[in-house]
Amino acid sequence: MAVEYRIEGVEGIPEIAPGDDLAAVIAGATELGDGDILVVTSKIVSKAEGRVVQAADREQAISAETVRVVATRQYEGGVTRIVENRQGIIGAAAGVDASNAPEGTVLLLPVDPDASARALATGLRALTGARVGVILSDTLGRPWREGQTDIAIGAAGVYVFEDLRGQADASGKALAVTMPCVADQLAGAAELVKGKSSGVPVAVVRGLGRFVGDLDLPGARSIQRPAERDLFRQGADEAYDEGYRAGFDEAQAEGPLAE
Repeated sequence: MAVEYRIEGVEGIPEIAPGDDLAAVIAGATELGDGDILVVTSKIVSKAEGRVVQAADREQAISAETVRVVATRQYEGGVTRIVENRQGIIGAAAGVDASNAPEGTVLLLPVDPDASARALATGLRALTGARVGVILSDTLGRPWREGQTDIAIGAAGVYVFEDLRGQADASGKALAVTMPCVADQLAGAAELVKGKSSGVPVAVVRGLGRFVGDLDLPGARSIQRPAERDLFRQGADEAYDEGYRAGFDEAQAEGPLAE
């Protein structure tokens, strides 16, 4: 197991426009070798794929990208909507974002982030001859914790988990549930060299080639917890209201209370 790795921001990436060949742009900006993992900000993928709408349609875009509302909260400037979007990601505003977008527009997430990552990895491997992996990252908040971090929303040619179940820890005890999400760890670490305002949307992780594999490995969609194992399907207020209504309806169906 490697005890050292490094992450380098890739400078010189120009402003991306719809139709741009991202693989060619990235390959021209840095040298890549076998085992390298690229962490690519999903926004430049969205730009290349033309996932741009006018800012006046932001609320409509959020609704269009939403498949399930988890929680809503009023605040001084409006309403925050925590939703599950078409990509299966649960977060604020369905991933619709105005930051680093052309003036007067907002960006939507790629339609299929795993497919986008696979296409990018395929292109990079063909152009460079290097067996590389690709992670598409985006910024999300976390339940119960302030602040945000980057997570993997798309992946190709990368083992998104390091499955340690069945192995022993340093004291010889069996590991029963330990399965670090490598893709999320790398996405968050790479953001430290990319930043939000530095104009560096791509980072290369070197020294962790053991996590690079075939392009048909499960992507980031496999990180999403299935509904049947999701203990927090609703916000607290929404769950309370639903329970209250269910109890009220049940009481009404049973008729008036006996004296």
